[in-house]
Amino acid sequence: MTVIPVVIVGAGPVGLLLAGELGRARVPVVVVERLADPMTESRAGQLSTLTAELLHERGLDVLLGEAAHEPRAHFAGLGLDLSGLDSAYQGSWKVPQYRTEAVLAEYARRWGATVLRGYELTGLTAGPGHVVCQLRGPAGRQRLDAGFVVGCDGADSSVRRLWNFPVSAAASTRELLRADVIGLRIRDRRFERRPAGLAVAATRAGVTRVMVHVAGQPVTNRVGPPEFGEVVRAWAVVTGEDLSSGTPVWLDAFHNSRGQVGAYRRGRVLLAGDAAHWHLPIGGQALNVGLQDAVNLGWKLAATVHGWAAPGLLDSYHDERHPVAARVLDYVTAQETLLLGGAEVEPLRAILAELVGLRSVRDHLAGTAANLTDRWGPPGPSPVGRRATTLRLRTDSGPLPLADTEPVIVRLRSGADRPHHRTVRTVHARCDGGPPLDTTALLLRPDGYIAWAGDDEEGLEQAIEKLLWVEGRKENARL
Repeated sequence: MTVIPVVIVGAGPVGLLLAGELGRARVPVVVVERLADPMTESRAGQLSTLTAELLHERGLDVLLGEAAHEPRAHFAGLGLDLSGLDSAYQGSWKVPQYRTEAVLAEYARRWGATVLRGYELTGLTAGPGHVVCQLRGPAGRQRLDAGFVVGCDGADSSVRRLWNFPVSAAASTRELLRADVIGLRIRDRRFERRPAGLAVAATRAGVTRVMVHVAGQPVTNRVGPPEFGEVVRAWAVVTGEDLSSGTPVWLDAFHNSRGQVGAYRRGRVLLAGDAAHWHLPIGGQALNVGLQDAVNLGWKLAATVHGWAAPGLLDSYHDERHPVAARVLDYVTAQETLLLGGAEVEPLRAILAELVGLRSVRDHLAGTAANLTDRWGPPGPSPVGRRATTLRLRTDSGPLPLADTEPVIVRLRSGADRPHHRTVRTVHARCDGGPPLDTTALLLRPDGYIAWAGDDEEGLEQAIEKLLWVEGRKENARL
């Protein structure tokens, strides 16, 4: 029996980025995807500032080069200027999801991932030291044995259902219709609240995307996308405009159900992206939070597979990412109320508009929309738990790469390097940005976050032992 170290279920952007992360760390990966062909539509088309940084660090600038850059975002339709963010990639990056998926598929394959399309996961059972994956594919029923399984298979995740992850969820109460249409000439509408509902329209490269919600209309129990005539009628009810002269190239309906699993890991099975948390798509948060899940999980799972992870390192994936998605769910639910609520929310919108005029509030919401406010360290000015991006670390040969596969010690002052219990790569660098650091060394995680900052070697050793397996322990991870 051959055990594949990691099987990823779902070849969307999250699963493909995770496959590339594991491949970079020399972990063999098989990606299983139910759909026989890659998607051609764009459900989510916006990348945040943090996501753009992560893509750049992995050499995926081709995707950012294709994107339409906008220096703004919104909170419940109230505009936020992102141009003041401390990032070389401030703003929102508009790129069709099928292009994001295509670029990440190439990234995954470049690092050795095998992608099996047309294979549906039908069963998961625990074996001795592995998980048995039952598949149904072109050649009939097949079996894969995996050291770990990661469900990246969306809000209707089969992995989540088959492995019985605990879920806290709210059922849908509102529905929105969406369509990409050619041959239309209508004005753009940016989250336009009207007495009969909400209307959004934007035209790029000859394709007009419309999104409409009819207030008070019940959620339809659907088995497929809506007919174009339904979109035409809904748009007419809300705006009075006629879309019937256009030709639809894509139709979609989505609702406001939301939920989150109680644990991102159950033994040898983990969840990422919409499989772990799902909500109404507002501001591209679902795609971006999912991609950031993949970056957080990738190096920790690779370390566990290779045997150098400290006890609890893989569990820290849940500890760090679950609160992030929980906060996003709160923010999305608040925006849903403010966008889709009736006249009763107008006083609240008016007060929020006043608050957004305050710089501190505006900056906070802008940082949240850009995904730059998440951190894992203590409160206050300490750099621990923050990304090292704003420090702009430079070596003699240029900017210090932040996307690595193992931790890195960064010496900020010259001096002798004390050896460690295992080889930890050390580099010498200087800070060309951010506030002055009263520290002589940093410990960088492979995802670019600062795990430790200080002057004493004992503290550095202790920080390393929180990431790396210490020789003599019986376990290197709780499985």
